[in-house]
Amino acid sequence: MATAASTAWAQTDDLPFDGPYVGVSIGGAFQSNDTGSSILFDRNLDGRFGDTITTAAGANAFAPGFCGGAANTNAPAGGCRGDKDGVDFAVRAGYDKQIGNAVIGVLAEFGKADIRDSVSAFSVTPASYTLTRELKHNGRLAARGGYAFGRTLIYGTGGFSWGRVKNSFATTNTVNVFTGNGNSTVTGYNVGGGIQHKLSRAISVGVEYLYTDLKDDDFRLRVGPGLNTPATNAFIQGNAQGTDFARSDDRFRYQAVRATLTYGF
Repeated sequence: MATAASTAWAQTDDLPFDGPYVGVSIGGAFQSNDTGSSILFDRNLDGRFGDTITTAAGANAFAPGFCGGAANTNAPAGGCRGDKDGVDFAVRAGYDKQIGNAVIGVLAEFGKADIRDSVSAFSVTPASYTLTRELKHNGRLAARGGYAFGRTLIYGTGGFSWGRVKNSFATTNTVNVFTGNGNSTVTGYNVGGGIQHKLSRAISVGVEYLYTDLKDDDFRLRVGPGLNTPATNAFIQGNAQGTDFARSDDRFRYQAVRATLTYGF
């Protein structure tokens, strides 16, 4: 009797992490502090950023400085709004193979991390200039490996990430004309880990942490002359084509903590 009961329990508890699965994840995405972020300038349009924009009198036109957020007014005294953190959602599909207690697998995800990141500059005019980027959608291809304790799996994961970034611009400058080169596709990597527990042979729940680092260095903003822009305008003096803007921080980084639900076949 005891042996039969023990065997039945073992069969009930023997739920390997093996085979294909689909699932969803939902949680929160969080960005790090952008202290030190700024806007860089290419004054002579040679593709090298780091030039100083000067007034007709030779002073630094951006002496008021920068902030790692979206400007509230045309001067630093008005402050800046912080970057937006939000919901992280994805659908996933993958395949695991369990050998003894070891589990290895691959997975693909597609979803959206609802985050927005801005940086602003202030000129002596006074005027503010804000570059903003946000993820429209994103995905990853990753491997994972871990150790199973009965129905529970502890694992690490990492791989390739990509995203589609929406770029936008806002300014209180009404003299110049501003032209951006549109949205951009970014790539990078992800790394993290989690815990997954089987409620039944098919259904699993878990908690996962993921760090994502995307290289975002494609967006450029051209500041050119308007209909009535004087030749002494800081952006076009000596070069009628204008000046290019770029962000100093060319990495779009964020962390996510999410709950997972999967169905295995």
